[in-house]
Amino acid sequence: MPRHAFIFPGQGSQSVGMGRDLAAAFAPAREVLQEVDDTLRHKLSKLMFEGPAEELTLTENAQPALMAVSLAVLRVLEHEGRFLLPQRAVLVAGHSLGEYSALAAAGSFGIAQAARLLRLRGQAMQAATPPGVGAMAALLGADLALAREICALAAAAGEIVEPANDNGGGQVVISGDKAAVERAVELARSKGVKRAMLLPVSAPFHCALMRPAAEAMEQALHAEVIATPSVPLIANVTAAKATEAADIRDLLVRQVTGTVRWAESVRTMTSMGVDSFIELGAGKVLAGLVRRIAPDAAAASAGTPAEIETILKTL
Repeated sequence: MPRHAFIFPGQGSQSVGMGRDLAAAFAPAREVLQEVDDTLRHKLSKLMFEGPAEELTLTENAQPALMAVSLAVLRVLEHEGRFLLPQRAVLVAGHSLGEYSALAAAGSFGIAQAARLLRLRGQAMQAATPPGVGAMAALLGADLALAREICALAAAAGEIVEPANDNGGGQVVISGDKAAVERAVELARSKGVKRAMLLPVSAPFHCALMRPAAEAMEQALHAEVIATPSVPLIANVTAAKATEAADIRDLLVRQVTGTVRWAESVRTMTSMGVDSFIELGAGKVLAGLVRRIAPDAAAASAGTPAEIETILKTL
């Protein structure tokens, strides 16, 4: 039998219309979206279904919205397939905010709890730096070691520029002070990087400039009850297995400023016997990354009724 890992997307996978067909077709999906709406006292599902895109893309909206769709997909799979997550998945992992989705899927957080934390996380990350201070850029055709070298060369005294996401397949995202990131883009081209480009983001995520957001999340998470996950999590900042509540709390704080080690996380999962990755939620970004990192493994996405029907046959 295949050994499945369920994986959960991060920011950037959102799009207007996400979750709409799912909610129309399945009562469990509607229940998840309603719980998130009620928790946040905000008709987030209407924003997801109808837009506008500019409002959905705001970090404080995109983060809980993506979690809501991921958990809606999981609840539909469990209901239609008549199983619980631990009966089908041996590991869970999520990209950045998707780590909260993964933990909610594994029962460490309730859905309302994850929605509250992600709304706070989005607000804190957006507020951590004034507009225009930070930037992010994608380096295509670079590995993590080369990205670190470029960042070290680009940072002037007192400036920050660091790898934010090691996405695999020669894709590394860097983050930090705008001037330093811009210099890194120019340096990358001279270092033979295939393509280097600034990204249209609202803040420099996953770097030391996010320290105020990490402090806010540390305070918030300290007050939360975190249950032992029903299946182990492969954590972003360590690319290693996590099962203890105290460790998970610390990892979620470190994640705000730390590098998302996605390529290494996928390799960790394959080394533990995973040969099938199923992305739950909006978009197909993670499944595409898995195919580049672990081409011998199966990778599929479930975010629509038709995709769920296909996935149920493999489960």
